[in-house]
Amino acid sequence: MTEKLTLPVLPLRDIVLFPGVTAPIGAGRSATLQAIEAALKSPSRRIFAVMQRENVDLVSPAGLHQFGTIARIGQVQRGLGGVQLSLHGDVRATATHYHDAGGYLEADIREAAELPPLNAEDPAFVGLYRETRQRAAELGQKSGLPEDVVKQVLEGVTDPGRFADLVAAHLDIKPADRQVLLEALGVEERLRRVLVHAQRQIGVLDAQEDIKSQVQEELGERQREMLLREQLKAIRKELGEEGEATEIEELRKRFETIQLPEAARKEVDRELARLERANRDSMEAQVIRTYLETVAELPWDKRSEESLDLKRAAEILEEDHYGLKDVKDQVLEFLAVRQLRQQGRGPAAPGNEDDKQPKGHILLFVGPPGVGKTSIAKSIARAMGRPYVRISLGGARDEADIRGHRRTYVGAMPGRIIQGMKQAGAKNPVFLLDEVDKLGISFQGDPAAALLEVLDPAQNDS
Repeated sequence: MTEKLTLPVLPLRDIVLFPGVTAPIGAGRSATLQAIEAALKSPSRRIFAVMQRENVDLVSPAGLHQFGTIARIGQVQRGLGGVQLSLHGDVRATATHYHDAGGYLEADIREAAELPPLNAEDPAFVGLYRETRQRAAELGQKSGLPEDVVKQVLEGVTDPGRFADLVAAHLDIKPADRQVLLEALGVEERLRRVLVHAQRQIGVLDAQEDIKSQVQEELGERQREMLLREQLKAIRKELGEEGEATEIEELRKRFETIQLPEAARKEVDRELARLERANRDSMEAQVIRTYLETVAELPWDKRSEESLDLKRAAEILEEDHYGLKDVKDQVLEFLAVRQLRQQGRGPAAPGNEDDKQPKGHILLFVGPPGVGKTSIAKSIARAMGRPYVRISLGGARDEADIRGHRRTYVGAMPGRIIQGMKQAGAKNPVFLLDEVDKLGISFQGDPAAALLEVLDPAQNDS
């Protein structure tokens, strides 16, 4: 420690002034302005710059740190709301006592001499200093500092302690961490702390650069795709294929408005890409176009409002049919159980609204012709407020009637189930498979076996 001094106090908010560093400071508080005026009246123009403690607004001895910097005031610009001054840090100092000087604070301070390394030629210290300089140069480049500024700091400063202070002043760290660096009198300790902060900041900048590169790469891919599409549109216009491009864009826009499952979305995107590459007059393009149009016409995200009013259902069954008490009771019992199961389910998870819907059920009506099997199914649909779809399987001998034909076949058509779903316009119709007992078997397969895949929940949901 050296001689004792008494200087006006310049309280700083979230700012730490290091020795050897010149910084612009703004001041507007009355106590601060009076302290500056007192310092300007002295020949040395010196002032004690010290940071206020966190979450402290009023200037008081208890709200100030003990460690600060003896600084000299340079240029001063006065304005309506205060002053702007250039402050140059000279030396570290510690306040032994704060006291009121009539409107501002003064401090009894002593200069704090830094502790040099025991052996400046020690390989460990030399390696630490060299590593700190390398990391500082790297940080300066990654931070976007002007090259001449980085070069000036690296080449113009040879003293390890002063170098540590200059780097600390440019680190993007918390004010509390800056205060710790200011209070570190040992040069070796200060270099180690600066190195740790520099390496941490380099890691943050590298991570930010990686994120920025990924974003730019994604944006670049999108811009490239847009450019290629515009070029493709121009080429097709020259070849007279502009109508096909418009048709593909219309298909793409249709699918953008449909809430497809993830697997279906990937398949549609793949087929659209194939359609863009295919010759419009080729058989492949026609097959892909027919497939995509069929997929787009299905009610992926359309569900009719279901009514499970048992009283109304009983009235509708009575209106449409005379007698058949056992059948009507069985239907009402089915609806009652369905209502209870639906009420017992909690709210669906976001994006899984279908989870709260009870799974479909199968009702089997058996009886001679004309007793009302088909009409009962139609009444159930009316009672539940669902679309009604009927397909007749009488005489069907080809399993393609159920599954649909392979897309590679000329004139391939979807099966009757898919056609029925398109006709219903909703994903929850009452679906009547009429005349199931009249299915036939031929060399083209057994449609009854294909029907098992339709009716078995373990197979039709996979």
